[in-house]
Amino acid sequence: MIVKRISHYLLHRSGRRFLSGAMRLVQFQPKGGPQQIRIGVEESNGGNIIDLNAFDPTLPHTMRGLLEMGAHGMETARRALGSGQHVVPRSQVSIFSPITNPDKVVCVGMNYEDHCREQNVPLPKEPIIFNKFSSCIVGPYDDIIYPAVTTEVDWEVELAFVIGKTGKDIEEKDALGYIAGFTVADDVSARDWQKRNGKQWLLSKTFDTFCPLGPALVTPDALSDPHNLKICCRVNGEVVQDSNTNKMIFKTAKLVSWMSQFTTLYPGDVFLTGTPPGVGVFRKPPVFLKKGDVVECEIEEIGLIQNRVV
Repeated sequence: MIVKRISHYLLHRSGRRFLSGAMRLVQFQPKGGPQQIRIGVEESNGGNIIDLNAFDPTLPHTMRGLLEMGAHGMETARRALGSGQHVVPRSQVSIFSPITNPDKVVCVGMNYEDHCREQNVPLPKEPIIFNKFSSCIVGPYDDIIYPAVTTEVDWEVELAFVIGKTGKDIEEKDALGYIAGFTVADDVSARDWQKRNGKQWLLSKTFDTFCPLGPALVTPDALSDPHNLKICCRVNGEVVQDSNTNKMIFKTAKLVSWMSQFTTLYPGDVFLTGTPPGVGVFRKPPVFLKKGDVVECEIEEIGLIQNRVV
């Protein structure tokens, strides 16, 4: 069924301490502490967390709130990272999705050349847009709940990005300035529902827990090139998707500009940029997730999310 196996080669390249203004922003909760979300900065990929709310108690307790502060919020986070103060050991925190309750979750279909080829369909001439509800977002290590009304749950590793400031009718040349950072997503999909309900994709994509995100919101200056990163998905340790973001048809600047024609973009809005080939529905025969499976989605320089199907 799935015969190729590789190690976690991506994380070894991204475990460095970041310099300059580069940051890995997270939402977290101290274990055993008050049930309140906090915002922080990783010292390194998978490293300890600097508690931003302890560094500056006036800061909001959500990533969306931090982004809504604009340049002042991000500069405060950079000062906190440089201070080395208020460090919480990684082992003492639970990591949440880096963004919760966004105004919108914008998804792009058929956006990898090799994914189109595996379906024998022509490359789209303009971005194919659908959406998920924000209520389907879960954290990088949370469970994916298998709905009772489907039998065809599938995986889709995707590069995601988050909008950092409000914009409408954004020119493509200016679009990258509206991106706060990048993260890893799994666009979990119920394929049987994708073929039902008039073949509209929404219901198949937006079951609760069908959008794991994380582990951090990585600022653009922390990445060598978001459009040239290795991207892969493993199910129970076996590689099912293995590609590169350079196969994307419509790059991030195009997607920001395109969507801003139709709707105002707000800080915290999440974009999922499409998946490479290797999804279960197009295997011969098709392969779908089952309870107990562990899905790992990983992107070079950004990190790894790991979610169990229950």
